[in-house]
Amino acid sequence: MKTNLLNYDLQGLTRHFADMGEKPFRAKQVMRWMHQSGAQNFNEMTDLAKSLRHKLNEQASIEIPKLMMSQESSDGTRKWLLDVGTGNGVETVFIPESDRGTLCISSQVGCALECTFCSTGRQGFNRNLTAAEIIGQLWWANKAMGVTPKNERVISNVVMMGMGEPMANFDNVVTSLSIMLDDHGYGLSRRRVTVSTSGMVPQMDRLRDIMPVALAVSLHASNDEVRNQIVPLNKKYPLKELMAACQRYLVKAPRDFITFEYVMLDGINDKAQHARELIELVKDVPCKFNLIPFNPFPNSGYERSSNENIRVFRDILQQAGFVVTVRKTRGDDIDAACGQLAGQVQDKTRRQQKWQQILIGQQG
Repeated sequence: MKTNLLNYDLQGLTRHFADMGEKPFRAKQVMRWMHQSGAQNFNEMTDLAKSLRHKLNEQASIEIPKLMMSQESSDGTRKWLLDVGTGNGVETVFIPESDRGTLCISSQVGCALECTFCSTGRQGFNRNLTAAEIIGQLWWANKAMGVTPKNERVISNVVMMGMGEPMANFDNVVTSLSIMLDDHGYGLSRRRVTVSTSGMVPQMDRLRDIMPVALAVSLHASNDEVRNQIVPLNKKYPLKELMAACQRYLVKAPRDFITFEYVMLDGINDKAQHARELIELVKDVPCKFNLIPFNPFPNSGYERSSNENIRVFRDILQQAGFVVTVRKTRGDDIDAACGQLAGQVQDKTRRQQKWQQILIGQQG
């Protein structure tokens, strides 16, 4: 079985080359070839000795997830479905903006958390992605997008907000982050790489100590009662614990604020009273709010908040001194918008079956 070198960050690659009897600088060379030049085989690596290329061809590989489908939205958003084996596929989305190009990356095949308003969550869960499968999404997108006329990479920002809960696949996500930040890899700034979490408190503390990047928290509710219903993880790590973890994270974070993501669900979490509760909840956490109009999917059971309710909610937060953005819905015509990613998941949790039974019961 050949070793897939995409699974290694520089530290791991250096150890691997040492085990092969090679010098540390070889790891840097190979890393640049794989991630900066997009090399898919060792014969392309012309500054390596032929003997080393031969050894690598025998013992190692560069296994990129295969492209299953590519789609482009009318607004320029692009989505790729990548094959990760055994009938599973994960989705990766590129969102172009005037001042940046953001890639949204998946960390799991499906998601083990059952947030009730998320299409990915309804798909159930199969497994964690390997580091190679996570960083392979950035590799693919980089190759597809190319560079600007000034020879700058089109992808300037990465958000771990695709399929899955990144903190539930901690080690592979951290390895991938290390490659993204490494100057021999993608050379991204910690401020331009964001990990999103639904609130896995112990892992938030670990990330702060090991690889502090920008942090986004999928909040979606202003009190425990509502959050318990729509984000079941809240029963394990309630809001008081989550807010304390956010404060601890900020001690080492590259940005001096947490981004709170808040999907606007009609009649569930979008009342003026909820906005006022939010102000009290986050009073000790420097933060920004990203309000996300709910993106409907079949049989979701939820409706998008009205534009008026979103406006009132935003205004209450802004008047209290918070920076608030209302996320533009991008890529919804190709199901690439927030909460719509589904991919192909061979569900091991029987969750798809459970939802089908619930829907049949509702229709009956």
